[in-house]
Amino acid sequence: MNRMSKGLKRSLAVALAGVSMFSVTAASAVEVTVWCWSPEFNGAAMAAAAEAYSKINPDVTINVVDFDKGALEQKLQTQLAAGITDDLPDIVLIEDYGAQKYLQSFPGAFEALNGVVDYSQFAPYKVELASVGDQTYSLPFDSGLTVLYYRPDILEEAGYSREDLTGITWERYIEIGKDVEAKTGHKMTSQDVADPGIIRMMLQSAGSWYFTPEGEPNFVGNPVFKAAMTTFQNYLQSDIYKPTSGWNDYTGAFIGGEVASVNSAAWMVGGIKGNPDLSGKWGVVPLPALTGVDGATNYSNWGGSSWYVIATSPEEEKAAAIDFLTKVWGGDVDFYQKILVGQGAVGSWLPAREGEAYSSSDEFFAGQPIWADFSTWLGQIPGVNYGLFTNEADDAVRAQLPALADGANVDEVIAAIDAQVRQQIQ
Repeated sequence: MNRMSKGLKRSLAVALAGVSMFSVTAASAVEVTVWCWSPEFNGAAMAAAAEAYSKINPDVTINVVDFDKGALEQKLQTQLAAGITDDLPDIVLIEDYGAQKYLQSFPGAFEALNGVVDYSQFAPYKVELASVGDQTYSLPFDSGLTVLYYRPDILEEAGYSREDLTGITWERYIEIGKDVEAKTGHKMTSQDVADPGIIRMMLQSAGSWYFTPEGEPNFVGNPVFKAAMTTFQNYLQSDIYKPTSGWNDYTGAFIGGEVASVNSAAWMVGGIKGNPDLSGKWGVVPLPALTGVDGATNYSNWGGSSWYVIATSPEEEKAAAIDFLTKVWGGDVDFYQKILVGQGAVGSWLPAREGEAYSSSDEFFAGQPIWADFSTWLGQIPGVNYGLFTNEADDAVRAQLPALADGANVDEVIAAIDAQVRQQIQ
């Protein structure tokens, strides 16, 4: 296939995918196409970046193409596997959990950016997860830094202050939760009992993961994984949470004012603000920490994604794509203030913390400077390599959660997870 009709083919691909397109119009000599998902978050942030870049280089048009996340991943995977690169974008958004699978499964598909990106200016954990050997391939985007959101009014009714929640362990969180319900009638949190997200948070908070850096399953004999599973079992059996099923049920519990806290990520700010009547009645502190684990911290990550440049893009488009990413996503403080306010996007470019929006207080959170707090916590998240099979490991963990909640032996649960993962990745 040739590239003579690149614009036409991409237009057709967009039409067939049923997606929407934002663009910065210009008398363009170069067109850079970006694939992403979530038009209200990723797409809107990229559109804002395109607008900022149009003032730097008006001869480049940035076309932001929005897909359903699953459809984007399937299309990218299928075309890379088939070696069909002509219809790929110039820039693509990849979720951090899947980055290593793409990088290692398709060597040469993505452009290494070490020579043009100053990675010392990004959160270290984001750099590590996009690296293979001595090469790094992403322009890091949003952080999924974890947050314990809490209701000061409910906690104070039970006799607890912000200081009582700061730097605590999961065991203490459970104790407080029981006391809060006894004194106020509110559950401490909501929890989808089929969601292993908290386990991932616990693992990374102590610098561990489902796999070793060499890619071997890291379940049996991993003290951090055992501590996480034991702690999560205690949590599941504690009765401090409202059991929920599915995302809307989970978020509805705190939007509706039923629960006293939420263990989530920075990107949940928009959800927390879903009920204007609760303005001024929320605060934030770091995540609880695992007990008895060397290197355990109160800082972790849940989710997040980064931008990647397709190595086979035509040289002119590729050069424009790299220039765009480095000058805006890796160089524009004002841009990061805009997407922080507009989309609640906490970028992982550390100099953005010096901007005005990051130092401002938020009245919804009782005047707390939450963005400054998030920025401080961001640099303290332990780095881990998510490896190739995070989704498969999640499936194996999820399959064992009912047994874990019913009080099954933790070592036996871990052995079952290990067996399923090893079978799936053969």
